[in-house]
Amino acid sequence: MQIGGKYQGSSFSEHLAVDHPQLVPDWSRLAVHFDSSKLPHGTTVLALKYSDGVIVAGDRLATEGNRVASRDIEKVFATDSHSLMAIAGAAGPAIEMARIMRIELEHYEKIEGEALELDGKANKLSQMIRQNLPAAMQGLVVIPLFAGFDLRRQTGRLWKFDVTGGRYEEAEFEATGSGGLYARESLKKSHSHDIAKETGLKIAIQALTDAADEDRATGGVDLQRGIYPIVDFCTEGGVERATDSEIETIYRAIIGGGS
Repeated sequence: MQIGGKYQGSSFSEHLAVDHPQLVPDWSRLAVHFDSSKLPHGTTVLALKYSDGVIVAGDRLATEGNRVASRDIEKVFATDSHSLMAIAGAAGPAIEMARIMRIELEHYEKIEGEALELDGKANKLSQMIRQNLPAAMQGLVVIPLFAGFDLRRQTGRLWKFDVTGGRYEEAEFEATGSGGLYARESLKKSHSHDIAKETGLKIAIQALTDAADEDRATGGVDLQRGIYPIVDFCTEGGVERATDSEIETIYRAIIGGGS
């Protein structure tokens, strides 16, 4: 809603567009001047349901064409206390989108006095992806995963998106990015209904390990440098991050042939 040229609603991004349009990120102008393949891109991320909620994970590698841009980029972000976003695609716009999404949800809660429901959060992210379409058409594609714990339904839920902002709820698991195909195949073989937290963590690490084995742009676990994937859990109690030691123990069991 707009009154006297001032935005009066609860959307932070719409507030920027109406009252401070000069602050709205416009990645399409950047794409005109740069070869998008030479800009950092995030690769493999995944999400899956387990008995208490959802698990969202991502490797740490970012690439610029055929070279390594960063070995320790973060691709999993808590957008509020009960939702997570994992980024794949052009790293700059994707990270900016995750940050704005978090501010968007904080702003809504302050204005309305209650948190937006999980469906509404997924819809909001869909709108943000759609707004990025001009940049995406020039190569700066952002295709995230979104997951969280639905406090009303008392269950974990997850969504994938397409470049136009179309959103699709997935029943069990999803993966995207350059190694997404291999991660999905791994998840397909190992995922089942109502798995426990520890089992879910093992499945997520196994899927990222399988993706890294087949896709050179996926980082996996780097024991030599001490770089580990980000793995977050989202339950009724909120967001929790797996420790590096937990991930290392599971990874060593995987490469050692253990269960």
